[in-house]
Amino acid sequence: MKEYAFDDCWDSIATYIDYIKVRLLECKRVLKETGSIFLHCDKTASHYLRVALDDVFGMEQFQSEIIWHYKRWSNSKVGLLNNHQAIYFYSKTKTFKFNTIYTDYSATTNVDQILQDRVRDKHAKSVYKKDENGKVVLGKAKKGVPLSDVWTIPFLNPKAKERTGYPTQKPILLLEQIIKLVTDPGDLVLDPFCGSGTTLVAAELLDRKHIGIDLSEEAIELSRKRLENPVKTHSHLLEKGEKQYLTKTEKELAVLTSLNAIPVQRNKGVDGILPEHYKGKPVPIKIQKENETFEEAKKHLFQASEKRGCLLKVLVRTRCDGTLFEWKEAMDEDEHLIVLDSYDYVLHNWLAAADESESNKE
Repeated sequence: MKEYAFDDCWDSIATYIDYIKVRLLECKRVLKETGSIFLHCDKTASHYLRVALDDVFGMEQFQSEIIWHYKRWSNSKVGLLNNHQAIYFYSKTKTFKFNTIYTDYSATTNVDQILQDRVRDKHAKSVYKKDENGKVVLGKAKKGVPLSDVWTIPFLNPKAKERTGYPTQKPILLLEQIIKLVTDPGDLVLDPFCGSGTTLVAAELLDRKHIGIDLSEEAIELSRKRLENPVKTHSHLLEKGEKQYLTKTEKELAVLTSLNAIPVQRNKGVDGILPEHYKGKPVPIKIQKENETFEEAKKHLFQASEKRGCLLKVLVRTRCDGTLFEWKEAMDEDEHLIVLDSYDYVLHNWLAAADESESNKE
């Protein structure tokens, strides 16, 4: 993948703001009365740009500060991780076009209560509205929860199909959501700093007209190529929901919690990782599944551990499958394997042994 670069250095923040304000004035000039502008900049100058937007468009035309939230991490970061960016949303007038986007209710929402109308009683308390017969009055059909100003949209990972190598590239999903909010099919979208062309690609996919401007000839050429063959990365996280990525049962989580382990999702050979390392290597934990023999669980653990170069391994046995002799041999072969019996397995064996002892006495 080719790496793109651009010249974005300024003598001072004042010079940069003056540069941006001139372009904001031109954006305001060409905007329709129903038009809107969305401006993004990193944390180093975004607060200055908010003031510049107030100066050009007026504080009364400020609509929202959108927080684009995602999950990224770096062990080299000193301080709080940067997991969000701000996007300022201003309109040209109060009669701006806006399309409400509805999202799903949260799991904690009592939807049946939402469907019932409410009124204020004499104490200004919200109560259910009732008809002359004392029955609760149902409200209008609900479409969901209107989109908030916090958007969880995954950051483009290095292997994403739509990755171009452009340093400030945004995901198409982010630009699509912005475009859907304030435009309809056939409307015109302008990006005066189009960079890798993501805004133009998003507009093309949504059947909007588009104009892109950039000083860099490389950026213009890259945008043209992307428009000729638009590639969009689909987010499994957004399509399936975060719960689909959680594969651990409550029982398994309880075992991992008792070991102070970090859960590992969607891995056949590893269920958790200890926070401590052994000889500089991570310590994986595997919990025997109900449909696994002890030997099968051990094999999956060893295969996953070998790929990661792990030395010490922990296997939690949850049931007896008649392979105790083979298990003891395996212990002799690999001293870096620790086998722990789960609490319910130990209790089950103790009760079974106690019953057998009582039977023998009889």
